[in-house]
Amino acid sequence: MGEPQRPQSLSERLRSLTALDIEVASRAALAVAVPLFVLLALDRIDLAAYASFGAMTALYGRSEPYRLRLRSVSIAAVGLVLSVALGTTLAATGAPLWMTALSLVVVIVCGLVAAAVFGLFPPTPLFFVFGLLVCAAVPTPSGELALRIGIAVCSALFALAVTMSGWLLRRAAGRRHADWFKSLPRSPRIRWSAAREPQLWLAVVQNVVGALLAGALAMALGIGHPYWAVVSVVAVIPPPHARHSISRALHRIVGTALGVLVTGLLLFPEPPPLVILIAVVVAQFAAEILVARNYGAALVFVTPLALGVAHLASPLPVSTLLIDRLVETALGAAIGLLLVLAARWLSARGRDS
Repeated sequence: MGEPQRPQSLSERLRSLTALDIEVASRAALAVAVPLFVLLALDRIDLAAYASFGAMTALYGRSEPYRLRLRSVSIAAVGLVLSVALGTTLAATGAPLWMTALSLVVVIVCGLVAAAVFGLFPPTPLFFVFGLLVCAAVPTPSGELALRIGIAVCSALFALAVTMSGWLLRRAAGRRHADWFKSLPRSPRIRWSAAREPQLWLAVVQNVVGALLAGALAMALGIGHPYWAVVSVVAVIPPPHARHSISRALHRIVGTALGVLVTGLLLFPEPPPLVILIAVVVAQFAAEILVARNYGAALVFVTPLALGVAHLASPLPVSTLLIDRLVETALGAAIGLLLVLAARWLSARGRDS
């Protein structure tokens, strides 16, 4: 037997955290901060959602070498911008509900297939679905269609540049200071065969059925912001090849509920937009630190991030915003849990037969 490992000192833990997470979290926070503060300076913070979804480009390419990262981040940027553009077009043209539902199905299928084939991380269509539905729900004058899509494009391009900036920093530091930076071990490869895997299409069916059912129920019950229920379903259902764990789903539900409480503490005092923006940037940083360790814990910060941006884009009574979020999270999560249980039951039957 080998010698037992000695406990890490505080400095070693801080060094490990820096090597693994600080660089990525800083990029993500910077990518969302700059566009939002520009909009605040221009007195157009009502367009925060479009900048935020473009900035989500920086959430991709984590721990990947730069040649591969460029591919991953570019695919994510295109997916996010197309989702925003589609949702904004639906809003500007007053498209009927069935077109929004059809667009949702297309985004879910394309998002899951692209993630599986190109090895994207996060491997779910969550951010694409979120961008589509929020932008489709925001009233949009037809004359501002190009402006709003353009903001998403500029924000995505800035996020892409920020995400690739470490290449220059590493070259400038050279070998002498190479230990300042985290290693880049993740090497996703293109797998066209992934598009034929049964696990992928199981995830597609789960997400499509769950999203449409959650959206329909939320609208039938007259709950505001029905897209929260859809987003909750997509957040709960695991990606292809991931274990269909009930505990993981429950962690996500608890994380969202705690995130709603944090959002209440932030928004009930009715702070000025500058304070909300600072909180959004801090939440983005914290969420990116936690997401690789515990998605449920990350949701404690993802929720105020999302609700803070939603409140800036379309201010509503805080109590209404929070209640809608809690109710629809419970609805979407319940549907997601049922689909997780159904998949486990079908898997067990397949093994027994």
